Amino acid sequence: MANIIKIAVGDILELKKPHPCGEKRFSVARVGSDIRILCCGCGRDMTLPRVKLEKAIKKVHSNEEKND
Repeated sequence: MANIIKIAVGDILELKKPHPCGEKRFSVARVGSDIRILCCGCGRDMTLPRVKLEKAIKKVHSNEEKND
């Protein structure tokens, strides 16, 4: 059974491959079966299926870590 990664609005995702602008970090704008992410470098937004995005995630920096 596949593990579902906990992703919340405001989390910063570090992906395996960079965006064309060179940035690897993206902030989460919307969560559901499709996830909307914003590039932290150029601000471009993308909507990706959760399954495809979960395969591309290297690390999740959650909002809870920042608040502690």
